[in-house]
Amino acid sequence: MSRRYDHARVKEYWQHVWEREGVYDCPADADDPTYVLGMFPYTSGSLHMGHIRNYAITDAYARYRRMAGDDVLHPMGWDAFGLPAENAAYERDTDPESWTRACIERMRGDLEEMGFGYDWSREITTCDPEYYRWNQWLFTRLHDAGLVEYDSATVNWCPDCETVLADAQVETEDGGGHDHTHGGVCWRCGTAVEQRELDQWFLTITDYADELYDGLEDLDGWPEGVRDSQRNWIGRQEGARVTFVVDGHDVDAFTTRLDTVYGATYLALAPGHEVVRELAEDDDRIAEYVESVASTDDAGLSGVETDLTAIHPYTGEEIPVYVAAYVLDDVGTGAVMGVPAHNERDHAFASEHDLPVEQVVEPVDGTGTNLPEEPYTDDGMLTDSGAYDGLASTAARDRLLEDDAAAEATTYRLRDWLISRQRYWGTPIPMVHCEDCGRVPVPDEDLPVELPEYVQTTGNPLDAAEEWKQTECPDCGEPATRETDTMDTFVDSSWYFLRYLSPHFEDAPFDQQTADEWLPVDVYVGGEEHAVLHLLYIRFFTRALADLGLLNRREPVERLINQGTVLHSGEKMSKSKGNAVAPHEYGAETTRLFVLSAAHPAQDFEWTVKDVSTAYEFQQTLYEMVDTYTAGQETRTESAPHDAYLEREIDRTIAAVTEEYDRFRFHRVVGELQRFARLLRRYASYEAPYRFAYSRGLRVLTKLVAPIAPYLAEELWHMLDEDGLVVEAPWPESLRDVADFRIERQLVRTTLDDVRDITDVVDIADPDEIEVVVAEDWKYRAYDVARAADPGDAIVGAIMSDASIQAHGDAAADYAAELAEQGAGLEPVVAGDRELEVLSQAAWLFEDEFGADVTVRRADGDDELAGKARPNKPAIHIS
Repeated sequence: MSRRYDHARVKEYWQHVWEREGVYDCPADADDPTYVLGMFPYTSGSLHMGHIRNYAITDAYARYRRMAGDDVLHPMGWDAFGLPAENAAYERDTDPESWTRACIERMRGDLEEMGFGYDWSREITTCDPEYYRWNQWLFTRLHDAGLVEYDSATVNWCPDCETVLADAQVETEDGGGHDHTHGGVCWRCGTAVEQRELDQWFLTITDYADELYDGLEDLDGWPEGVRDSQRNWIGRQEGARVTFVVDGHDVDAFTTRLDTVYGATYLALAPGHEVVRELAEDDDRIAEYVESVASTDDAGLSGVETDLTAIHPYTGEEIPVYVAAYVLDDVGTGAVMGVPAHNERDHAFASEHDLPVEQVVEPVDGTGTNLPEEPYTDDGMLTDSGAYDGLASTAARDRLLEDDAAAEATTYRLRDWLISRQRYWGTPIPMVHCEDCGRVPVPDEDLPVELPEYVQTTGNPLDAAEEWKQTECPDCGEPATRETDTMDTFVDSSWYFLRYLSPHFEDAPFDQQTADEWLPVDVYVGGEEHAVLHLLYIRFFTRALADLGLLNRREPVERLINQGTVLHSGEKMSKSKGNAVAPHEYGAETTRLFVLSAAHPAQDFEWTVKDVSTAYEFQQTLYEMVDTYTAGQETRTESAPHDAYLEREIDRTIAAVTEEYDRFRFHRVVGELQRFARLLRRYASYEAPYRFAYSRGLRVLTKLVAPIAPYLAEELWHMLDEDGLVVEAPWPESLRDVADFRIERQLVRTTLDDVRDITDVVDIADPDEIEVVVAEDWKYRAYDVARAADPGDAIVGAIMSDASIQAHGDAAADYAAELAEQGAGLEPVVAGDRELEVLSQAAWLFEDEFGADVTVRRADGDDELAGKARPNKPAIHIS
């Protein structure tokens, strides 16, 4: 009886060997390495199944590319700053750094036990002063370049976390980011967000709005869902600014439908508009409304009419001015011309406040509308629009722009990135406040500005660190105070992939020459939830660094892979739901194999014990096969005809598995390996296997499984008495031309299915003979003519114009008509001789399954079966 594979017994040994040999170290002099990266983890205390799935994907691909001959960079580090560590430390009466360091040690051990192959010589930790020194250095460079602003602003405030949140860190009911209106909850703790007026630091990401938007078109290797999320978040809109006069002041309203301007029956202002702020100073009714909107999660269609009127720029008429919650403070201009007849939001607001609905666009085809009950929002022909009556919407928009009352304009949903955080555990913002000099950057020679010793306190701990806070102005030398806000931790992760390239570089955040050679990241794996946070920020940072002369690249990542969610009992697996499974509960290798085999990387999948058991048993199957072979299994040294099928199938499997690795379809890789393992076992039980073919099959199988199950593969490689390590072995290559491997496989599969169907229908339980008859050559020529024909071509005529086909008379005409009916649905086939060869090599499968004598031959024109045989659809006779 063969032994069982014991993962726990071998893992420490192979970990030691891999580390001793430095197999995962990427050479510093690699000209063009393959850069494979998983989003580095937040130091939360332990790995969860989402981590395992992410890192199993990158590890499998990195191992595959290393075996394929690439110099592979596959690093790991720690996203170590952040409020959760500060909260955890507070709860445990310790300090954030001690908690974070303990988490890192635990998580690094988890990663190593899982067998993930990282270049640990490049490990980075964002809470190390030698790392966040460069956060501060980059901040000062961005400040000098005019990409940093300090301004008073209405900001999102989480009262539980006691800090400001960027718009993208406020979650709304639809699951998206904050839309610059009131409402939403904190992305970390779920507390309802409030609005506060504070002086804050911003990175002016809006300077890159157009480039970030346009650049999405070229990101062919990114999921369309991520690109759409970024387009929506940037929210670029082309339209016009229309100027209304309100109380002697010009108020601009943005619209994408200038053709509807004559239908404006009111002007709506956002609660934060400067005109509204002035009104609120003297009008208690307005002030109370603005305050009520700021304190509610859903102000809906609420609004309040002011005592002001606006002069319509085209008609000269006066229309009422409202303060309306649905108008956003910082989207467009904060003012909306209300056109209830042609805009859904305006129509809903007008219905709520009994405002007039005036139609100024009608359908071109004369069909009716549902006005005034429902707005008509399509383009059409203008009516009741003065001199513009009768113009189509598109032409009217152009003509209306000729008037001084309107001008072309572009607006964005994107707002500048608010990076100030009123918390301790983050990068101190390297600025000094001086009464005489104002805000002054800390000089490079004084960086890093390190965090003081942690002291538990309410509010901002840095603001309470009086000794640390007091300093001298770098410009005038007079007493000054340090900035007490720390940076949003997304700053840390916006450039960390660059630090991996030269983690010990002392002169700059990274070595520019190395970065230019190695970027973009070839493959980046992480969750789609980061689409408008991290993934937008790294694109901004890369562009900003390029404009600072620090990079010659403007896009950071070539190919982005989003991994799906691991579910348990239909819900996302998590500790809070009590449905989490520890990554090592079923063994590291079984877990890796299962999470990669369960589904496409982008899809969610359900964790089930049954499927985990299947992954475990597959490992045991491979181990048993190799163990039996190396223990002295009987083999042959002379080849037999059926051995050619296995030799060919080895090459087909190499081609198929390689293609699936390249496409990140690891679930199909595992499926191919399982199928191949079953074939090897069946081949070995059919009769004593041919030593050359069978041993090659086992070695190829070992190599192909190595990226997914590295401990097992190393053990099998060692048992097969191969030199070196399988992790460093060259990727297997096909010995034969296998360009048609998918067609050949399908041919064998469908022919077997046809034989099964016939035996079932005719109820032949134990057939004596199976005859497989391959079509005549002229049918393949006819098939090729039909496939090459363009749609609408006279396929029958084209086929029958070939004299060698025409010579087959009525049979040829009937077959030509059959092909013409199928038209463009004809799939590629292998040539007749190749079909005969493939089926002859596979004859043993039929014999093994049905226990019958099998004959494979070409059709003869006089043969009754010749008329039934088609290319890649042989005729079958069973007796």
